[in-house]
Amino acid sequence: MNPGDPQKDHLEETAISTLLRRFFPFYCALAALATFGYALYDGYQIDGDAVAYMDLGDLLRAHHWAGIVNGYWHPMYPAFLALGHMLLGATPATELRAYYFVNFGIFLLGMVAIVCFTDSLARLRETAGQRISESASQRASYLLDRTMLRYLGLALLVIASQRELSMGKVRPDALLQAFLLFAIAALLTHLASGRLRYAALMGVALGCAYLTKSFAFVFAFLCIIALALFRWIWLRHGLMRILSAALIAFTCFVVVAGPYVAALSHQRHRFDFGDSGTLNYAWYVGGTEKMHLQPTQTGQFGSSEVDLKHPEKELMHTPLVLSYAEMPYGTYPDWFDTTYWNEQIKPHFSLRQDLPRATRDSVLMVRYLFNHPEALLLLALLVLLGARPELRWKPGRHGTNAFWLVPLLLGVAIWCIYAIVNTEERYVTVAYFCVILTLFAALRLPDAQSEADSPAARGPAANLRFTASALILLLALLATCESLRTVFEDRRQLSLVKSPGGWYSPTMVHIAEGLQSLGVKPGDTVACIGHTACLNDPYWARLAGARILTEIYDPETPVYPFLADLPNRDEVIATVRAQGAKVLVGDFDNARVSDSNPAFRGWQQLGDTTFYALPLR
Repeated sequence: MNPGDPQKDHLEETAISTLLRRFFPFYCALAALATFGYALYDGYQIDGDAVAYMDLGDLLRAHHWAGIVNGYWHPMYPAFLALGHMLLGATPATELRAYYFVNFGIFLLGMVAIVCFTDSLARLRETAGQRISESASQRASYLLDRTMLRYLGLALLVIASQRELSMGKVRPDALLQAFLLFAIAALLTHLASGRLRYAALMGVALGCAYLTKSFAFVFAFLCIIALALFRWIWLRHGLMRILSAALIAFTCFVVVAGPYVAALSHQRHRFDFGDSGTLNYAWYVGGTEKMHLQPTQTGQFGSSEVDLKHPEKELMHTPLVLSYAEMPYGTYPDWFDTTYWNEQIKPHFSLRQDLPRATRDSVLMVRYLFNHPEALLLLALLVLLGARPELRWKPGRHGTNAFWLVPLLLGVAIWCIYAIVNTEERYVTVAYFCVILTLFAALRLPDAQSEADSPAARGPAANLRFTASALILLLALLATCESLRTVFEDRRQLSLVKSPGGWYSPTMVHIAEGLQSLGVKPGDTVACIGHTACLNDPYWARLAGARILTEIYDPETPVYPFLADLPNRDEVIATVRAQGAKVLVGDFDNARVSDSNPAFRGWQQLGDTTFYALPLR
């Protein structure tokens, strides 16, 4: 064959596609291996959210069902933690290592979800083209095939695991993302095939997503609406076929999610599927005080209607000293179930308040895109090289191929829902995946290159496809190599300090050992002061087996100057002592504490840390 022969170009293109398809399992293994390194060496990143999920996992292992029903944290992720704890035989000293491995297992589940999502995109793209009578050459004119969409999706997932969804964060966002991707994949496959079992699978996946986070309750209805509208407007299916599919999806969702909704509603004595959205709207939009709101603090109610059913018990007003003894669960009960302490906060929708919040969240969206520029730059480069996104949406039997409409709009919907309340990168990564992967799937070759019977066009078409495949493969390999580089560097740093793993925190271990030397035993109660010791990282108490039932609230001032300038310090300490706490713990940062100062007589440093404890018995 002569150079430039169309037949040669076609054979080379087929050979490259076959090679990439055969290499795909090896790439999956490489991505999994690199991410497994994070499970071994990713640094300690525990916060109050993580401790609450660990506490719920303990209750699940103990079959303490009443304590599991929680209006803020849902039980699916704690169930994964509990399963990992049991399978790996974890102890209090090694439980974090087990939870890192659980997060790695969730990453593997996310890999499967990404592949299911990209495959369903490609399948709907093909079948939708057939339904609108696209020719074979038109359907073949899409720039990226199923294999390349897989590579791209996994590359973006690996990048997310380096940033907002790291192994060290004991949080449910990666699990929620996997279930939502499974649900959207099932929805797209149902639209492509018309088979009811995929509608049922969508309902099951959405039910599991709801049991992970209450956000999925609203999103489930959006998916069912999308199913009905797309089949009615674009596929022109009969009403009974549409209703039967929607009913099956809804029924499966109710079967999975319904028991927890019923238990939560029974506990709250009203219909309730979770109050995290309501509270976050009150806090971030309505201006309601987030921490330790009291019925007398009317100036801190914001625009919400507040009639607290069981507020935290106030022991002193100045400074604010609080007791959490009323709550029988949790290392730090105030954050274990914040919906209990804040029950009967009813925010009021206000467009005047929503606009500034939406503006802020729009800025955060732009910031997120700047923090994930790889795919956007690649998309722009492919467009400059001649690819064109086809996003026409004329409905009807002989309309346009609108396969992209459902995943794109659902991704935008996720982003908008969070933008109304509060946007964080870990929340909207799944929305980013839906939007960006759909845009890549919609890329076509230029019109002149889509004709199968145009020999002159085959060469440029093959070149553009080859370039796109090479760039995506390069992105996938670079993302994985960056993970390997980070893992090796983390391992080197840990070896210098002779640490057993990234999950190990010398600070938390020293605090727990220091408390044990002061006589604190598992089951004892302690008190805390300051944000760091109380809300930001109460894992020290969990590691020591203690519960924080009393808090001296210090919202802004560092603990050392706060105590040094406190005029009624002795009265405050006596109040805390009367609650039965063994010690009072605080993070003094870099302040120098000495017994020569009467204000700090009796305070003892906990190991080689900035934490100090005052024995109270």
